[in-house]
Amino acid sequence: MAIPFVRTPDERFANLPGYHFAPHYAEVEGLRMHYVDENPDGKEVILLLHGEPSWSYLYRKMIPVLVAGGYRVIAPDLIGFGRSDKPTEQSDYTYARHLAWLIELVFEHLKLEKFHLFVQDWGGLLGLRIVAEHPDSIHTVTAGNTGLPTGDQQMPDAFLAWQKMSQKMNPFPVGSIIQRATVSHLSPEILAAYNAPHPDETYKAGAKIFPALVPTTPEDPENANNKAAWASLMKFEKPFLTLFSDSDPVTKGGEMVMQKLIPGTKGQPHEIIKQGGHFLQEDKGEEIAEKMLAFITSI
Repeated sequence: MAIPFVRTPDERFANLPGYHFAPHYAEVEGLRMHYVDENPDGKEVILLLHGEPSWSYLYRKMIPVLVAGGYRVIAPDLIGFGRSDKPTEQSDYTYARHLAWLIELVFEHLKLEKFHLFVQDWGGLLGLRIVAEHPDSIHTVTAGNTGLPTGDQQMPDAFLAWQKMSQKMNPFPVGSIIQRATVSHLSPEILAAYNAPHPDETYKAGAKIFPALVPTTPEDPENANNKAAWASLMKFEKPFLTLFSDSDPVTKGGEMVMQKLIPGTKGQPHEIIKQGGHFLQEDKGEEIAEKMLAFITSI
């Protein structure tokens, strides 16, 4: 059965500050999935995965720096976000389905064989599963303000409060959520860009349900899969860098878990990014991209 969806009008994405990338599309399960694909002849691929409730606009500061370093840079919009189609029923969004859509884009449409990966927020919940399940496809991993919860751990109070609050918000204020999770002040034009994919509440089913899909109990449907992913990550020896920020109560300390459990983190130049909120790409995008380039080229 076809998934009912809405498609954000193209004019909503015209003249967004700092975002002048040509759109590219693939079809996954009858839905149009958007991705930025800059410098297609670059020496290697860098894949940037966003989270909730952002979209590839979050990477507008990093993409030019990485392209200048000679890389092909791909930044998808997850289904329900950005320029991708947006199923209108919350029940059509699941963790497993998001992962399947992303894997179809990466391996079947883009046919990526090897890539460097940057993940943040839900980009980590999805991207670290790809690392665990397709380790031979990974050159390096850089993780910022993210994790891979199984539901067995006690989640931070800040996250549980956000998860509960998110399900009661009506309307769901996407731009305001981004602003609350950044250190820097965002102009009205930038807030409008984060709001651009969602003309009204009809377009926000994915953004609204995403926080509730994070595993927080052992009964979560992805508990076993994420535990299996951790078993794989605990054997992952390729270079793995953490660049978490100093002003994110939701993921604070998550870098220590990765550094303890993932072999590839050993001896890497991990840093805590100063004056960075949860959306550290917004606060310190150029700095993170430079550190990522230095890390990649040092391998």
